[in-house]
Amino acid sequence: MRFFEYESRQIVAKAGIPVSRHGFATTPEEARRIAEEIAGPVVIKSQVLTGGRMKAGGVKFADTPDEAAEHAAFVLQLEINGHMPRGVLVDSRVSVKQEYYAGVVWDGIRKQPVMLFSDMGGIDIEEVAETHPDHVGRGWFSNLTDVSDYQAKQVIASIGVTGAALTRATPILTRLAQLFVERDMTLAEINPLAQLEDGSFVAVDAHMDMENEARPRQKQLLKELGVGDEETRQAREATPFELAGEAVDAASHRGVAGNVTEFDGNLGLVIGAGGGSLTLFDAVRAHGGKPANYCEIGGNPSVEKACGLAKLVLQKPGVDKIAVMMSIVSNTRVDIVARGVIKACVELGYDPGEKIAIFRIPGAWEDEGFKILERYGVEYCDRSVSMHEAARRAVEKIGVAA
Repeated sequence: MRFFEYESRQIVAKAGIPVSRHGFATTPEEARRIAEEIAGPVVIKSQVLTGGRMKAGGVKFADTPDEAAEHAAFVLQLEINGHMPRGVLVDSRVSVKQEYYAGVVWDGIRKQPVMLFSDMGGIDIEEVAETHPDHVGRGWFSNLTDVSDYQAKQVIASIGVTGAALTRATPILTRLAQLFVERDMTLAEINPLAQLEDGSFVAVDAHMDMENEARPRQKQLLKELGVGDEETRQAREATPFELAGEAVDAASHRGVAGNVTEFDGNLGLVIGAGGGSLTLFDAVRAHGGKPANYCEIGGNPSVEKACGLAKLVLQKPGVDKIAVMMSIVSNTRVDIVARGVIKACVELGYDPGEKIAIFRIPGAWEDEGFKILERYGVEYCDRSVSMHEAARRAVEKIGVAA
């Protein structure tokens, strides 16, 4: 889940990292009051869970409280990439000597978090890494042991930062890494981390993403930030189709039918097995197919859950056929999934043999499952057929050339 900038600032401050003076406002009058308290030039920033605020006009500069209120009134009504702002951040304008970048992300290849630091702050770290790789310091660390100042100092010093700047930036990166682990983050970034004319450092922007599964563990933090249990906090609001997918999963405690994401293709997907679902989704696209959705089904779901997910996908406008595919999952009964998807077809008035492009689920009770599929004329394959080949056959069935 993503946090708004004003919430990320609070998280950073709670970790002991200095931040510039700021306040959150939902009305022009609140913005004026905060600007009066800051008593100096301010920046008005739209609070949306999307990028491109500056280009869209969602960042304004004000020299007086009245100007701050005027800009806030405009920004509060400004839609950015389909998002209306939660409010505005009224931030003090600081005298910056040097902009740095400090961040921590999860490295999926090494299965470890990595600290990042750059002396080219204020722009996307991806762009810096591509065009000036020597300006990005990296350091992997264990999320099972305490992060030390020594580790953070090594990362910062690797790009040539020395002296007082190195001394003052080190505890900030250390605390950011500790925050990343303690708060179950997938991204913790300060960009820019500003060095002021007096040599001190403050965070003038922050971005935080947290594992969705960590919400129960971080309940107190979310309560302090005022984040409601019903808020999904993704990059965009969930569609009715995606909300219906959550309802299908919640209707039964058995198994999982989650991460339902809507796309605009014509091949519906009922796929699963952890990383297998990602592999299958990519395989469909690699063969020229257009997925209508992404999802993950597994963990030995009930017939009702498999049926509910298949019905949801089959009823999505534009869907011609569905492909039911998994990797090898020993605890998912093939016969149950087969009963569920066939039940969905029959109850919606479809011929399962025509509507199900391919069925590839190796696993428990597969012989019984294959007998059910044979009875309804559904094409199926066992584990001797690769996931990529199964995806190719599904794409071919809806008339898309490989």
